[in-house]
Amino acid sequence: MSPPATLRVTSPEETEVEEGVVEQWTVQSAKTDDRLIINIYEQLHDTSHELGTDPGLIKDGVEADLQRLLAEQIELLGSGYSLIRREYFTAIGPVDILARDAAGATVAIELKRRGDIDGVEQLTRYLELLNRDPLLAPVRGIFAAQQIKPQAKVLANDRGIDCVTLDYDAMRGVDDSESRLF
Repeated sequence: MSPPATLRVTSPEETEVEEGVVEQWTVQSAKTDDRLIINIYEQLHDTSHELGTDPGLIKDGVEADLQRLLAEQIELLGSGYSLIRREYFTAIGPVDILARDAAGATVAIELKRRGDIDGVEQLTRYLELLNRDPLLAPVRGIFAAQQIKPQAKVLANDRGIDCVTLDYDAMRGVDDSESRLF
């Protein structure tokens, strides 16, 4: 059964009580008619603890976090790099980061948590569009991600796009890579 699902706790029917059922749990899928019925025959221990206010789930290391950190530490791409803008809007969508390299050339940077061929294709479309703008051209691309699949690296290299693997923990100051042996 796939989520989302709801849990309903009910009292058993008379026939089930005769069989020794003390409580019945029904898990119902919200998307389908799938239903799981669990009969509880004996409850050995029941404890409840107040854990306080639910903070909710916070996803760490999302693409927006990578973008913010790389914009703050643009020199990770090389000395002399400078930030032009985060979320540089184009007619086909925003380029994650637009920067200048040490020679003053424009660089479009596409960020992903896990880099695959789709990300390289996306950056290729941005580069094609940006290179039509005489104020920006020539624009080269950097595909940056925490992990880059081998097929994506091959495609990027074939298209003249550089690949950079980002260490998210080091970027946010959690991992001191210089103090490690491995």
